[in-house]
Amino acid sequence: MGTVFSLDVRGPRAHEAGPAVEDAVAWLHRVDELFSPYREESELSRLARGELSAGDCDPLIAEVLLLCEGAEEMSDGWFSTRYAGGLDPTGLVKGWAVEKASQRLAEAGAADSCVNGGGDIQLCGRAGPGRPWRTGISDPLRPGRLAAVVEGEGRLAVATSGTAERGCHVLDPRTGSPPRHGLASVTVLAEGLTAADAWATAAFARGRSARDWLEALEDVEAFAVTADGGTWSTTGFDKFTAG
Repeated sequence: MGTVFSLDVRGPRAHEAGPAVEDAVAWLHRVDELFSPYREESELSRLARGELSAGDCDPLIAEVLLLCEGAEEMSDGWFSTRYAGGLDPTGLVKGWAVEKASQRLAEAGAADSCVNGGGDIQLCGRAGPGRPWRTGISDPLRPGRLAAVVEGEGRLAVATSGTAERGCHVLDPRTGSPPRHGLASVTVLAEGLTAADAWATAAFARGRSARDWLEALEDVEAFAVTADGGTWSTTGFDKFTAG
């Protein structure tokens, strides 16, 4: 998927997690083989070129495309798999893959874990006894610095869309061009990374109206950095702010 993944397993059974980690890594490689737009032979690439029908593809393709349809509807079209005239679900599939990898670890008994896919993170459990997980939100305007630090335990996903890592790679689905709205990044917190990844993508594309839209989503909080260095956050974001 054109990025780096890392898995961090903690807790009293971490030393037994080798097979679970291997299973999660194998899962991520399978997703990459199916969905990577960088692989000409991936089923997604072949589907986009019309060489396969959806019915000919692995059932996971249909699962992801259905999730994308739901995200497009809930975002009033600001999330889209066809913003560039092709078929590209990468605004959701990476978060979905990471969330599924985290679930596999938990089901195998690795209850305390952090799975990071290119800066989009699915947390589960705790970082240590009585210690929540803590993760930094990069400042898109000052490389190497953090704009905020969030913490939480249980299931918590952190997804960011913006210009810091790969420049402006999110396009306005209505124009096919980079958004012109003065946002440098939007970070979304949710229980699962599938939703957080899609909402971060849609929010960055939406721009100025993103805050009101995010406020209306249930169990979702967000933090944004504007192009002029300002910040804003949704009403409940502060409860995740590390003290």
